Amino acid sequence: MISRAFVTLVGAGPGDPELLTLRGLRALQEAEVVLFDYLANPAFLQHCPQAETIYVGKKGYSEYIKQPQINELMVQKAQEGGGRRVVRLKGGDPFVFGRGGEELAACAEAGIPFEVVSGVTSAIAAPAYAGIPLTYRGLARSFAVLTGSTQEGRAHFESLASVDTLVLLMSVTHLREITGDLIAAGRSPDLPAAVIEWGSLPRQRVAVGTLSSIAAEVEAQGLQAPAVTVVGEVVGLREKLDWFVPPAEPLAGKVVAVTRTRDHASGLSALLRRQGASVIEVPLIRFAPPSDPSGVQARLQGLNGTGWLALTSGQAVTALFERLQSAGLDARHLSGVKIAAVGPSTAQSLLAHGLRADFVPSKAGARYLAAELPHTAGKVLHLTSQQAEDELQAGLAARGVGYERLEVYRTESADLSPLQRQQLASADVVTLASGSAARHLATLAGTALRVAVMGPQTADAARRAGFEQITLAPEATLEGLAQAAAWAVNPSNRLTV
Repeated sequence: MISRAFVTLVGAGPGDPELLTLRGLRALQEAEVVLFDYLANPAFLQHCPQAETIYVGKKGYSEYIKQPQINELMVQKAQEGGGRRVVRLKGGDPFVFGRGGEELAACAEAGIPFEVVSGVTSAIAAPAYAGIPLTYRGLARSFAVLTGSTQEGRAHFESLASVDTLVLLMSVTHLREITGDLIAAGRSPDLPAAVIEWGSLPRQRVAVGTLSSIAAEVEAQGLQAPAVTVVGEVVGLREKLDWFVPPAEPLAGKVVAVTRTRDHASGLSALLRRQGASVIEVPLIRFAPPSDPSGVQARLQGLNGTGWLALTSGQAVTALFERLQSAGLDARHLSGVKIAAVGPSTAQSLLAHGLRADFVPSKAGARYLAAELPHTAGKVLHLTSQQAEDELQAGLAARGVGYERLEVYRTESADLSPLQRQQLASADVVTLASGSAARHLATLAGTALRVAVMGPQTADAARRAGFEQITLAPEATLEGLAQAAAWAVNPSNRLTV
């Protein structure tokens, strides 16, 4: 048997999702496994929904996984099941202080074929986004890229006396020592210097000063890693060449955590990014088949006596069609019943399957569906999960309408990595599209977070879970949820519940 094992080392660029190369995009689309870093924008994972994704990032000296473990895991994944296509996704360029050479050496030792897809290194991109060219006729004819990390000893700047521009990566932690060493090596204390934090992203910030003042300026502004330091006369060109203005959008420079599953997150993430947000996708729940698939199938095959199918989530729509397909049926089987959607978002999910909801309440939410659903012969069959709220059942019972609940899928807690927990804690706002997501968020990350919620039922669940900073979407759609996120981070224009 010939092994299919193959590893592609992909440079993800400095952060801006649009700086990924076409070759890198194709590699992600073909990947079966993706191992990604802290500095690889999570937005890239939307290009590989078919792949197993594993976070192997490191941040400064707080490492979640050691480099030898990454090498071993990469080789292991490539060798699984007769061989798999693995993408090792790294921020910037993998051969510029990315330890990419070490990882490919491990592949070579294991006999695994590989390739390298270069990325745009932050050493060049971050200064460019700050309006600082590294070379300039008559001003700078050379540059050097160095690491500011002291793990392997401090740099010998005397040997770089003839280099016009210095670019230092991983330099913020030791900036005072670095600038002091540069001055001691003969660089003028008045030499221009700049530090660019999160270069190329909407949250980019830039501190400008001189060798003698830049460390204090960085501390005053609170700049932190990831950041790139530039030292040289070219920094003075920023005043006339500064071109990058973070988008003047409602969420510009803000970090929004989207808690929907990967299959359902992409539409919301795209809307948030168009409003300037940096989006991190941290699914809190995962969907599993129902406890009794055969029982569900049997119930859906016999819909006699059912007047309405009530669908209260997009996942319920997905599960309905999965169960129908398993039974060898399609949408024609539903011709004898009416279908009610809890809100516009669920109705849109139905449209994607070629069906138009017979009824959508005036406002999204189970309470409105229960109060407004037209009374017809037959009971209401509620397609939902094992964690469904009782609001629809109680509202229909008060009207004397027959009700039956059918578990067509299960909602389970997702496992979060240390990075994902950290991302949730540092987000400016977290979006919640369901009550179960609110409960899981409270358990996994606490209730001190600011949340934007879709629909009053989710708002009630968030309040019961202990959240206090809750912003309600004006309508139960992805567009409404994105609007709620913008309101949540703007105190002058906030609509809270």
